[in-house]
Amino acid sequence: MADSRYYGTGRRKSSVARVYLVPGTGKVTVNKRDIDEYFGLETLKVIVRQPLVLTGNADKFDVLVNVKGGGYTGQAGAIRHGIARALLNVDNDYRPALKSAGFLTRDPRMKERKKYGLKAARRAPQFSKR
Repeated sequence: MADSRYYGTGRRKSSVARVYLVPGTGKVTVNKRDIDEYFGLETLKVIVRQPLVLTGNADKFDVLVNVKGGGYTGQAGAIRHGIARALLNVDNDYRPALKSAGFLTRDPRMKERKKYGLKAARRAPQFSKR
């Protein structure tokens, strides 16, 4: 392994994750903190590890992540997307499994902008006859 660092960019909502896979023992570091310290909810930790578990690389790579923007759920989704993309750089044979699981698809759902004359994106002011 001459080039032992694999990179992938993941995005979800307004979160952007820069993910590096380095051969190791399966340690996940997010913004220089351990994943258990960074994410409080167990479901978010499971979401982050899904691509590694699917491809059988959960204990073969250390994951180094730099993520910014959005909330915890969006960041977890961005990290999952980034790990999936980085795994393609490791071995392109993972593509069918990752694609069928939906980990390579960028989730297009974004927050809708607020419109003038409304209180929120679609919430109109309360109607009153008088």
